[in-house]
Amino acid sequence: MTAPGIIVTDQARAQDGVQECRQDRAQDPAQDRAQACAGVLFDLDGTLVDPAGGISGGIAHALHEMGLPVPGESVLAAMVGPKLSDALLDLTDAAAVQLPELIRRYRRWYALKGIAMGRVYPGVREVLKDLQDRGIALGVATQKPQALAGTVLRAHGLAGYFSEVFGSADDETLRPSDPGYRSGKSEIIASAARAMSGPGQPVMVGDRAQDVLGARANGLDCIGVKWGFSLRGELETAGAAVIVVDAPALLTELNRRLARI
Repeated sequence: MTAPGIIVTDQARAQDGVQECRQDRAQDPAQDRAQACAGVLFDLDGTLVDPAGGISGGIAHALHEMGLPVPGESVLAAMVGPKLSDALLDLTDAAAVQLPELIRRYRRWYALKGIAMGRVYPGVREVLKDLQDRGIALGVATQKPQALAGTVLRAHGLAGYFSEVFGSADDETLRPSDPGYRSGKSEIIASAARAMSGPGQPVMVGDRAQDVLGARANGLDCIGVKWGFSLRGELETAGAAVIVVDAPALLTELNRRLARI
């Protein structure tokens, strides 16, 4: 039977919708199709670390400084996870020509105030320690610039858990036609997965649709976490293999997959 706190969303059951697994539910056949995992890739913001306004506040600050309208909290929250330049163009009135200065102002505020506002989600540190103590390969795949991702992990005492950290290009002003531009989460996950060694494939853990879609584009399962920034139904629609509601449920699901190796 499936542990409490785990929601099954196997693609074979997509037409039937998502069902929460209760302790008295019979073992679901979909569980038997889950991939064994050789390691675990984690998203950063919304999965490992709660930015606690550090990202949305920085975006609002930069927009205000440049005289641009500041969207509401729900829109600002939706900008946590996607590539920053894409989110600014898609969800604000910013023009492409304004991106370099907007991002510069945002990064200055984020470095001075935003990083320190974040906090590690409850139970996540314990999950990482448990996996590391058992020799499980751990990595980070984030759309945050790669160097900045390392800075955030160090600031929150998490860097030592990860052998690999992959992110977007450090120059956030790059556009799709520019050399060095990384097209999105699928490419970042592909690079991270190639760096992971061992039998089987890594499993992705993330809180947004791009985590799920990026994993699926590389033939990987994604475990969705409910404590991040996903909108209602976002993870289910994207095709997360399962969704967990807290860190203990995440560890239970990872242990089940690790046991298949």
